[in-house]
Amino acid sequence: MYILEAGFEYFISLLITGAYLAKVTSDIGISDGVTGILTAFVSLGYSFQVFALFLAGKRPVKKWVTFFHSVNQLCFALVYLVPIFNVGTSAKTSLFILFLLLGYIISNVILSPKMNWFMELVDDKKKGEFTATKEIVSLIGGVITSVVAGVVIDHYEAKGELHTAFIITSIAIFLLAVCHTMTLVLSKEKEQPAEEKKKLSVLLKELFQYKRLRKIIFLCVLWNIATYITTPFYGSYQIKELGFSMTFVSVLAFVHAAARALVSHPFGKYADKTSFERVLTIGLSIAAAGFIVNVFTVPSNGKYLYAIHYILYAVSLAAISGGLLNLVFTEVPNHLRMCAYALEQGISGLSGFLVSTLGGLLVGYIQTNGNVLFGISAYAQQILSAIGAVFTLVAILWLQTGLKKSPENLPEEKV
Repeated sequence: MYILEAGFEYFISLLITGAYLAKVTSDIGISDGVTGILTAFVSLGYSFQVFALFLAGKRPVKKWVTFFHSVNQLCFALVYLVPIFNVGTSAKTSLFILFLLLGYIISNVILSPKMNWFMELVDDKKKGEFTATKEIVSLIGGVITSVVAGVVIDHYEAKGELHTAFIITSIAIFLLAVCHTMTLVLSKEKEQPAEEKKKLSVLLKELFQYKRLRKIIFLCVLWNIATYITTPFYGSYQIKELGFSMTFVSVLAFVHAAARALVSHPFGKYADKTSFERVLTIGLSIAAAGFIVNVFTVPSNGKYLYAIHYILYAVSLAAISGGLLNLVFTEVPNHLRMCAYALEQGISGLSGFLVSTLGGLLVGYIQTNGNVLFGISAYAQQILSAIGAVFTLVAILWLQTGLKKSPENLPEEKV
């Protein structure tokens, strides 16, 4: 059920990010810079995971997590209906922001309790391999979702009926949400031993004693900065400056998913046999290379270089996403895992949104000045890619120095 749940949630997330979301904002009349900031709501939503700390002792979680997940996904379905509302541009923009932000807020408040609910059912010694399997299933289904969505949007846009495509996409999100809800209903929840239930103040006091966890959170912050100064602005770059059709975008999604699926299991097994730190070093190195490739991506070579960037980014995520998650989960005892994950996501998510806001301002400035910055002619996304590469390299340096384990073999190290 966890594998299926993650899959349906991933399919929905694909339709409310990147080029798909950029289609909606473009139809409403929202600028590229603002679109990037709105896309970064996924990161801002992460910051609301700190509120999950107040839910640490609320067990069982199944009923209320299931209810609120249904509400948040309904908000996502409504996002695609905003362009057809018979109201002004300002009102459409306000409704778009309301549904998108509300959906991400609710999703992230319940993410940590849900993650902890399911991860408690997974053997600690097989977390890397299981995470890889879960990702592969999501990626395969995500390919189908992306291709179908891309073809449908291109078909109706060519006929001058883009709003029809939006309605169909909204219905698709609603149906996926129904399937997602069923996986939650059918899932079991492991009972938590009574002796592990503690007050929030006690949990936080114990959590902040883990010195290495604080270092891991800083690593997550560095990676979120690299990610959210770049990726939120790539969607509009693809459909505008690079001129990609939605069908080509879906082909890129297929290549992205295939590349990530091919390496997920090897990375997962390697992490279980060695360490998540080693896998993260590999993943971050590949991500840095991907950002550097995108520094040179322009309309004349866009289809080739952006594809190379996207493949490298896909491969890197196979190592990074599972590596960071499991690094947090294996660093603290079971009863602290939900709090640790919520704290990490909250801090790194807020940092991601803040840099995306700055990135949006930089995009607006560069585009207003005719794609020139300090006398250098370049598209805004090329500049942002260079910044992303720098922060990724800093993350690698921190991983090799700040997170180097002591002979005492943490996570028992406290301060």
